[in-house]
Amino acid sequence: MSMQVKEEGGGRFGPLHTLITVWALAGGALIALVVVVNVLSVAGSALWRPFPGDFEITEMGVAVAASMFLPYCQLNHCNVTADIFTAGLPPRWVAALSALASLVALGFSLLLLTRMYAGMLDQKAYSYTTAILQLPHWMAYAVFLVSLFLLAIAAVMTFLGNVRDARA
Repeated sequence: MSMQVKEEGGGRFGPLHTLITVWALAGGALIALVVVVNVLSVAGSALWRPFPGDFEITEMGVAVAASMFLPYCQLNHCNVTADIFTAGLPPRWVAALSALASLVALGFSLLLLTRMYAGMLDQKAYSYTTAILQLPHWMAYAVFLVSLFLLAIAAVMTFLGNVRDARA
């Protein structure tokens, strides 16, 4: 039984799988960029002058990058699980419980999507920005919304795969 939604060679979910993977890789690139900013800031403090607003970039960048990993983790069943409870269960039961977990992830992502959208509108309406660099907060929310939308898609994909496995 495959508990993953792997669609090699352009399967039904192939393009979505690729999109979610690329999104996660972009999150990794963002983390690398945050590291570069921090290295420049530390080197700048020692050699010339510090990078202004480095903590704002770190704070926003790490939060956004973490959200970008969520869909990939859902798609590849890399979320926290309590295997000790399912170790002795038949594969069909494990698949059924995984389907339930996928539904919970879907509900979570849709609830957060609606609340984060409302939050983004407030951040934009009140023109909230970071203190030093004046980066608009709503821009980070926009990336979060894309991540949550992709998480919802990944949850549907894993749910369908789990239902298929539970019926097998």
